[in-house]
Amino acid sequence: MYKEQTTIKPKIRCAIYTRKSTEEGLDQEFNSLDAQRESAESYILSQRHEGWFAVNDRYDDGGFSGGSMDRPALKRLVKDIQKKEIDCVVVYKVDRISRSLADFCKLMDLFEQYNVAFVSVTQSFNTTSSMGRLTLNILLSFAQFEREVIGERIRDKLAAMKRKGMHTGGHPVLGYDRDSVAKKLVLNKKEAKLVRYIFDRFPQLGSTHMLAKELNQKGYVTKSWVTQKGEHRGGHKWSKTRIYRILHNRLYLGQITHRDKWYPGEHKAIISQDIWDKAHDVFNKQPRSRAAATRARTPALLKGILRCGVCRSSMGITFTRKNGKMYRYYQCLHASKNGYDSCDIKSVAAGVIEEPVMDQLKKIFRSPEIVSRIFLRVKEKHFEMLNDLRDQEKHLAKQLSACESKIKKHGDIFDDSTFILESDLSQLKKESDFIREKLNAIRIQISTYESMSVEELDRWPILENFEAIWNELFPKEQARLMQLLIGKVIVYPHGLEIYIRRDGLNSFVSELQSDMKLKNPLEEEAI
Repeated sequence: MYKEQTTIKPKIRCAIYTRKSTEEGLDQEFNSLDAQRESAESYILSQRHEGWFAVNDRYDDGGFSGGSMDRPALKRLVKDIQKKEIDCVVVYKVDRISRSLADFCKLMDLFEQYNVAFVSVTQSFNTTSSMGRLTLNILLSFAQFEREVIGERIRDKLAAMKRKGMHTGGHPVLGYDRDSVAKKLVLNKKEAKLVRYIFDRFPQLGSTHMLAKELNQKGYVTKSWVTQKGEHRGGHKWSKTRIYRILHNRLYLGQITHRDKWYPGEHKAIISQDIWDKAHDVFNKQPRSRAAATRARTPALLKGILRCGVCRSSMGITFTRKNGKMYRYYQCLHASKNGYDSCDIKSVAAGVIEEPVMDQLKKIFRSPEIVSRIFLRVKEKHFEMLNDLRDQEKHLAKQLSACESKIKKHGDIFDDSTFILESDLSQLKKESDFIREKLNAIRIQISTYESMSVEELDRWPILENFEAIWNELFPKEQARLMQLLIGKVIVYPHGLEIYIRRDGLNSFVSELQSDMKLKNPLEEEAI
């Protein structure tokens, strides 16, 4: 008597992935994600005889676009697949997992790499066959096309709304509230008074910085609001940047801006064109670009390495003119942006900071140990350059020999192995002359370096009178060397902290030898 043999089906671990582009309706007891999951669970239940079962983990992405892979639940799903904890991924529709063909292809490659099946409940296909993959790619191409068409429609609709003067959303603006029912901007009378004050006061003060300071002293803050999630936003202190944005927002003229064009808006204007023009006349009269250019030309030895010790902010160079003379200052950028009362240091005369830093450098170069290290590095650099020149000489000599060999063969009437046109011969002769000239120059340099003895290197004059050489450098060159030697300088109300770069000496020697073109007297005599 034979017993009937039964084959045990392997268990298929199924992960259900659901997605919804917006958060609308997700707070309902039974939402779109639940509906997708219910359909997927029913499908898995119908395949129970094949060993299918749904895993307990939920992979739900609510409020995430299908055009991006940056989704938390999808990232968890990918990690679980890589851990080999998933055998099949089930979705309600293909576009739930991705609307991008490129992203979907990447996911399919991942599924294939880890032997994971992919099933769409409403679109039957099998990813293990070539026809199934073709069908899948066609479906996804249409999903991506649909996404792009939707994007174009949204952009066209926003442009049409703005041309009609309708407000299309965004962060709330000082002076207006948004009517959620009519979807229009409504005048906020209390905030509108503050906007008018800013436009009226700015021409009188002529400074966004002073106006921001005045508003902060009076207790005014920027626009504050509560999001749909109940989060409080805005309500910050005023800064010159925030004042600048207010003064350049054409919304207050009753206009809507779209791609550098302005259209009459449905909302009420807070200021008139005359008030707008008065405020912008101040911007036009102030030589902002000329001041910026002058500031760029202003010497700043410690630019980029100077920091405020109170608020840890960078300190930038600025200047003022009095009786035709320019006075330089290092100014705390935090104080410049948020008001001088926000920092105890504010600004310091450039000379007051640069002088002690220079004194510290002079002490360094008077130190026998430092001078000895630099002399050693000079010698090393000398022989490195000599070896480099010798390598160049060998290379050029080979090039010249090859070039002259070709010319000689052309002149040999018994050698028919090489035929050269007259035009090519002329070019070869020019190339030969150029190489020979370059080779002679290299050999002169080699001769100069070889004539310098070790004792002569010890008398290298760069450090014998550091201060005199420093004074001959241009301001940009001085600033460059300063940045090589100094790591950072921290300014406190009663002193400085100077940090020296450990590897700065080697860089300093290289800069003086090459970039600054400071030569040994023996080189000048040879040339």
